[in-house]
Amino acid sequence: MATENTLGGRLRRYAQVSTTVGGVAARMAGGRLFGIAGDQDRQAADLRAALGGIKGPLMKVAQMLSTIPDALPEAYVRELQQLQAHAPAMGWPFVRRRMASELGEDWRSRFADFEREAARAASLGQVHRATALDGTRLACKLQYPDMGSAVEADLRQLRLAFAVYGRYDRSVGLDQIHAEISDRLREELDYRREARHMALYAGMLEGEAGVHVPEPRHELSTDRLLTMTWLEGGSLAAAEGAPVERRNRIARNLFQAWYIPFYRYGVIHGDPHLGNYTLREDDGLNLLDFGCVRIFRPSFVEGVIDLYRALRDEDEALAVHAYETWGFVNPSRDLIQVMNRWARFVYSPLMVDRTQPIQESKSGLYGAEVAAGVHKELRRIGGVTPPREFVLMDRSAIGLGSVFLRLGAELNWHRLFHGLVDDFERTTLETRQRAALEAQGLDAPA
Repeated sequence: MATENTLGGRLRRYAQVSTTVGGVAARMAGGRLFGIAGDQDRQAADLRAALGGIKGPLMKVAQMLSTIPDALPEAYVRELQQLQAHAPAMGWPFVRRRMASELGEDWRSRFADFEREAARAASLGQVHRATALDGTRLACKLQYPDMGSAVEADLRQLRLAFAVYGRYDRSVGLDQIHAEISDRLREELDYRREARHMALYAGMLEGEAGVHVPEPRHELSTDRLLTMTWLEGGSLAAAEGAPVERRNRIARNLFQAWYIPFYRYGVIHGDPHLGNYTLREDDGLNLLDFGCVRIFRPSFVEGVIDLYRALRDEDEALAVHAYETWGFVNPSRDLIQVMNRWARFVYSPLMVDRTQPIQESKSGLYGAEVAAGVHKELRRIGGVTPPREFVLMDRSAIGLGSVFLRLGAELNWHRLFHGLVDDFERTTLETRQRAALEAQGLDAPA
């Protein structure tokens, strides 16, 4: 796959990031230094414009932060949420050149209609509405130029930032986190792989009436152009003020969309921000982005269920087995106790057979108080290096919990969970996973 990763592109990226983001940071710091009252609305708008202009992985970080309630001041959340589906788009000259390079100079003859203005723009690409020659409504996702260089440059800067941070805080080893982020971001550049992920999800969620997946059009797709059927829907964030019954229906559909693939196939979507869904009139969900997908070993999924049982039954030996299954090497008793504190928080909604919000605390920040305490304890006992598979699973669980918190959903999480795991058998998952991956030309995890 051509990823446009060149030395010149990386150097341009370094300069672009330093100049653009650095300028915003300098203005913010200057206001504090000289005692000028900060204009959060203006600063937040500047940051959104800067990140939207440079695209790429740094913009994805901003998207992720904006999904976590109270992680940023409201002005920043309001502006950065716009990056999820309304980032600044590249203009028509770029679109025309890129479409010609992907489908040939006669590319317009392959569509009945192609809209010049982008319908959505995000971190790595933008989407245009189109109509197929047979009348089918389409979405054409076109990758921005030089994204290979941008990703490699940003990953190098992220490694440097991790190294600096690691000198002052050794509570969490960052090497495996960086390795996992790197692999997933590089995969996101391969739109043919994303098309296979899309077809994989359609198969895994077949029969789930509340979840809808586009159909890829391979004859109109390349490594950097992904064409799929258009699914009509509105913003999921708009449902936050809806009656609780409606918010609960949406949350249930979201739970099923996330965890049916995980517990039945060992597959999870690792990018749970609101821009990756749209909401249908019947409260069904459209899943729109399949770049960041993680395929797990069946034993890892079994470990997730084992840890639930260990916490429920206060079975320390089973908890140790679960952590070792995930890849934690010879965890000490102190480390087990610290990790169990975090695990009890994550699993707590599943433990009691009753309808409840995802978090009982009135804090708007999902898990922040618990995370701070766990972080402090990890520093005290000498830190931990999380295994790679754990990184995306943990991020996804917290990101999804944050969406449930924003929706204010009140569901029986215990029954939803048990509906997926009560008949779990690892050998069944292995067989089902292998068949689903082979059907799409995807490799099973080692």
